[in-house]
Amino acid sequence: MSQPHIAIIDWRTAPQGDAESVIEKNIIGSAAKVTRHLCDTDADLDEEIAGANAIIIWHNMPLTASGIAGLKNCRAIIRNGVGFDSVDAAAARERGIAVCNVPDYGTEEVADHAIALAMALCRQLFPLDAEAKTLGWNIKIGARLRRLRELTFGIVGLGRIGTATALRAKALGFKVIFHDPYLPNGADKAVGVTRVRTLDELLTRCDVLSVHCPLNDETRHLIAERELALLKPEAFVVNTARGGVIEKTAILAALREGRIAGAGLDVIEDEPLRTADEAATPNLIATCHAAFCSVESKIEMRSTSARIALAAVTGQPLENVVNGVQ
Repeated sequence: MSQPHIAIIDWRTAPQGDAESVIEKNIIGSAAKVTRHLCDTDADLDEEIAGANAIIIWHNMPLTASGIAGLKNCRAIIRNGVGFDSVDAAAARERGIAVCNVPDYGTEEVADHAIALAMALCRQLFPLDAEAKTLGWNIKIGARLRRLRELTFGIVGLGRIGTATALRAKALGFKVIFHDPYLPNGADKAVGVTRVRTLDELLTRCDVLSVHCPLNDETRHLIAERELALLKPEAFVVNTARGGVIEKTAILAALREGRIAGAGLDVIEDEPLRTADEAATPNLIATCHAAFCSVESKIEMRSTSARIALAAVTGQPLENVVNGVQ
């Protein structure tokens, strides 16, 4: 009987792993052959990948129904990260292939990053830095500087990362409110934050809007022109979830026209920024889809993915299945 095969698919444009897949191989050991492949799209999948018993895939490499149809022996596709919108989970389910993710590896980092963006906006760190470096010292943007304990921090989605962000915001003195239609009653009491029942109410009340929901058919463009118009003109928007939750053209227009005071976007629809005009949008902080990233989080993420892949090729129960296949 041939040795099982685990294929790691990294994105050719900006590889995130290492050429030797050291972390994965240390966990998988001799239980399976581990190979690494650089691809742009699933049109680049070759026969070796097609024959793999499990696939670990990085976040920028899409795996569509067409690519999944070519997999011959695959038991599980493991997305190296929290979001799995880059994988056609329904197509995998139709073929009996489990799709798994790593939902908890970067909880601390993403929550920290969301708070860092909110702080940078509320305290106007980047404009102050720019003024200081032009040898000015007049605090020209003083009218934009805010006292945190006078502000309301609104969270969309109180899952793992939303909860971690809420606790950090509370510690800084923000009044924290959230909207999450899927959370059972009482979760707000456990965390000590205030629940609002509609997104519109959240938008009209908050001074900082922080997005922490997954991207799916229901949440795509959840925040668009109408929703942005409900925010206060002095409000700030932070997104460390998925770019497509906020319509890019709508938020960039709102920033250019001064209808909101600023935005900190770690993720942007159709990322990265595509033009010089987009990059020059006023009062925009953009951070390269890096909120998840730290030395520690990447080790944890890759270790968890490798553990799930090992379970897949050795017939063990799978963790973090998101498409109902076991």
